[in-house]
Amino acid sequence: MATVEKIQGKKGVSYRVTVYAGFDATGKRIRHRDTYYPPAGKSERQIQKELQRFVADFERSIEQGFQLDNRQTFAQYADYVLDLKERTGVKPRTLDRYRELLGRINAAIGHLKLTDLRPQHLNALYKNLAETGIRAGEGKAVAKIDLAAWLKEHSETRGSLAEKAGLSASTVGIAVRGDKLSEAAAGAIAQAMGKKVNDIFKVEKNTEPLAEKTILEHHRLISTILTQAEKEMLVPYNAAAKATPPKVERKTPNYFQPEQIASILSALEEEPLKWRTITTLLIVTGCRRGEIMGLKWEKVDFDSNRIKIDCALISSKSQGVYEGPTKTSDIRFLNIPAETMDLLRQHRMEQLRLQIANGDRWIPTGYCFTQDNGDRMNPDSLTGWLKEFAERHGLPHINPHAFRHTVASVLLANGTDVVTVSKQLGHASVNTTEGFYSHIIEENKAKAADCIADVLLRRKPKEA
Repeated sequence: MATVEKIQGKKGVSYRVTVYAGFDATGKRIRHRDTYYPPAGKSERQIQKELQRFVADFERSIEQGFQLDNRQTFAQYADYVLDLKERTGVKPRTLDRYRELLGRINAAIGHLKLTDLRPQHLNALYKNLAETGIRAGEGKAVAKIDLAAWLKEHSETRGSLAEKAGLSASTVGIAVRGDKLSEAAAGAIAQAMGKKVNDIFKVEKNTEPLAEKTILEHHRLISTILTQAEKEMLVPYNAAAKATPPKVERKTPNYFQPEQIASILSALEEEPLKWRTITTLLIVTGCRRGEIMGLKWEKVDFDSNRIKIDCALISSKSQGVYEGPTKTSDIRFLNIPAETMDLLRQHRMEQLRLQIANGDRWIPTGYCFTQDNGDRMNPDSLTGWLKEFAERHGLPHINPHAFRHTVASVLLANGTDVVTVSKQLGHASVNTTEGFYSHIIEENKAKAADCIADVLLRRKPKEA
């Protein structure tokens, strides 16, 4: 919307036209101004008519991107957009990932003004991200010493060391297990131990190029930022929409064969009841790991053998472990096999005994699966435990999400309709399910065609 101010100056009358177009990174309203100077000899009626045309043309030029705010760099505006995302409820974990990606993005194009950004700048960035050595500054560290023994020798716990290092207990757990962690986290742990990082950890620099999927993540974030800029009429078009990011082929979901599931279930018999119950629930429900870790006893119906999935535990660098909605904010009621419900009952009794043993030290969170003091668990701990479990029993690598794909493949292969499968998994839409499992759906269509042919076309002639 435009405003017009009549100004009486030394050289006569002029009209200052102001058009407002969104807000800058500081929240200040952006104004575009121009001045109309009436030609000499025009009547008041003619001046007003031409002024209206001037205002209309000026507004149109703003809308089409000809008059642009050129004060902001991409980095400045990106910070504004992320703040906007945070205020509108984007998950902390997602924001953490955005900020991680922005590190590389801003290093390449952050200094450029929004109005100067072109598709070729983005194409050059994508090419650079695909080059060997792009990760050179991102070291990974593995413990050289037995950290578990060190903790015992110094009467430390993972939690106390984590507190000294300013890290989560799960991060320290990664180091204790001998898995890779970031160079920065290793440095913090070493400092908390009073040692140099090279005395405790072996640090390796990753010089491999980024995966195409990761490069595409950078592209999508840039596009999100520029879409907002286009909406606020700060740029005439979204440069990312005209750039050429790498194409990523959708991979066939990784799922277990029945005999592999049988081996996993057999190995679970030797494991603690808590972990056996968690893993079995993953196998029979297809839930996300955070949904299982966020399950509370009040959501378990032992009478009808059902559980309610309406939240999840989420881990983020900025907020630690917190409870949030499911990925699609859906609410699902899932039927559970009687054998699995029996496991849940046994685990409930075991947890009650643990609660009694802890006394006042017990933290009454209400979660089905907790730490030994009742506190919530980090979902990452499940991934770590499954890795160790697979190694102990000589099983193939186990990713929690593979159980989810297994449930979907079993249901689809046995004729369950895609809508029911979508609801079971908590997908945002049926299209998501069809996209992930198109190969199985196509196989089922072929089987259906053969079935139709068998019934309708291949009937044996009646015997005389």
